Amino acid sequence: MTEWWKQAVFYQIYPKSFKDTDGDGIGDLNGIREKLPYLKELGVDALWISPIYVSPQVDNGYDVADYRQIDPMFGTNEEMYQLIEEAHAKEIKIVMDFVANHTSDQCLWFQESRKSSDNFFSDFYIWKEAKSDGSAPNNWGSSFGGSAWSWDESRQQYYLHYYAKEQPDLNWENPTVREYIYDMMRFWKAKGVDGWRMDVVTSISKNLDYPDNPRAFTTENQQNGPRMHEFIHEMNQEVLKPFEMMSVGESPAAKSTDAHLLVDPKREELDMIFTFEHMHVDRKKGDVNGRWALKSMDLPDLKRILSAWQKELRGKGWNALYFENHDRARVISRWGNDERYRYECATAFATILHGLQGTPFIFQGEEIGMTNARFDLEEYEDIELRGNFEFYVEQQKTMSKSDFLAAVHKISRDNARTPMQWDQSSHAGFSQTTPWFKVNPNFQEINVAADQESQKSIFHFYQQLIQLRHSETILIEGTYDLLYLEDGALFIYQRKLDQKNWYVVANMSEEIQKLPKELFEQQADFKIKNNEERRDLLMDLLPYEAFIVELTN
Repeated sequence: MTEWWKQAVFYQIYPKSFKDTDGDGIGDLNGIREKLPYLKELGVDALWISPIYVSPQVDNGYDVADYRQIDPMFGTNEEMYQLIEEAHAKEIKIVMDFVANHTSDQCLWFQESRKSSDNFFSDFYIWKEAKSDGSAPNNWGSSFGGSAWSWDESRQQYYLHYYAKEQPDLNWENPTVREYIYDMMRFWKAKGVDGWRMDVVTSISKNLDYPDNPRAFTTENQQNGPRMHEFIHEMNQEVLKPFEMMSVGESPAAKSTDAHLLVDPKREELDMIFTFEHMHVDRKKGDVNGRWALKSMDLPDLKRILSAWQKELRGKGWNALYFENHDRARVISRWGNDERYRYECATAFATILHGLQGTPFIFQGEEIGMTNARFDLEEYEDIELRGNFEFYVEQQKTMSKSDFLAAVHKISRDNARTPMQWDQSSHAGFSQTTPWFKVNPNFQEINVAADQESQKSIFHFYQQLIQLRHSETILIEGTYDLLYLEDGALFIYQRKLDQKNWYVVANMSEEIQKLPKELFEQQADFKIKNNEERRDLLMDLLPYEAFIVELTN
């Protein structure tokens, strides 16, 4: 099997917010097709497309009602097939989003399952009797707030949902469920799909003892269940290996020390996984307010975590590299300065990420430095945000509305979901009509057209990074060594391959920093830099200045 994804750079498309061509305010497949030349110009090798299946859109498509049908809001199956064909003609691969853990409650399987405990679909989901007092089977929590169990009147039982009550969890213990899933994957392979991003795939196995969590309505016992590896290996043998389909799994609980159990090629499970660990370096650990309890980003902690993944997976697997996606806010707004140093921040974070060993994933708009939108609370759409506001602010009263909104402005998923900013025309060139979600008001200054004409173009910087990845083997195969772990401003690491000696350098602060002289008293060949004034290694580092340099004796 070819490992094409090791040399590739991926681009994630959130279709609802990418490009609307039929004037309904919602992005569509033809919008992606229209922008294929743009994506080819950027230089990416593959598109990860967030869910486009038939869905009630309770969780923006991650509640799937029919895995084989394209939702009419995005287009038709024929238009999807055409998109795959046209992308392939431009040597761009297509990776679909596979929601493995749950379906919509509108899925035929669940509609049948809830009718009785003795029909064909009865055991497609996880049903449990109420406790003697009528309460839920245990205290497991939903990631969207409250209990992970909901009572179903028609069946007179509770069903499990790790997310919204409209997203019942599939019962992977049932071999028929697994076969239905594998058959769906084969269907899309037959249409030309090249691989899968697997949504919370490490949640598919449950602890059948259903032990209470240490704290009610949290999720400690709800990841990496006892048969997880068995199920994923079976999927590999049934679909991924025989049909040479690439896979990247979302793995919320994985640590660098155990990630190889999912991605070591010898184990035949997944090609890559998305870690969450590095995205928690601004979170107060163990706080009652969960992900909404924030602190300043800890740069040494970020360096330690990213470096651990580099070291632990070397020779035992492959890293998936990201700072942004549909579930993450804009990194320059979250951890940087998106006003005074927007260009420098965007290119510094990109330099750090793309210099690592692994496969980089770019989220739409990241390549032009799109920022978080600071809306009022009522203007946000996300079910997670609304559910967590109800739980933490209104029910638990552990956060004030203003503190919650401040956290929303930093980390809400909706920050990544505002429409793509193409130009200065109405609705940022995304649509001819009012979009499904409000456009970030800064689109007049921040958009593709303006960035490509700018002297400081983030798009052109990404182009250069991608070209480096395609042309320089050292970025694929070179060793990795972190320097100055405890430095709170500098992120510096070394990549080496044969006689080549590269350093990736970034000042991640708003203060001018001295370069460590013991490293840089040699001849320097700059491979990429975000400060065009830099000619040598004698100058101090400006705020958010970054470069990749080859040192020669």
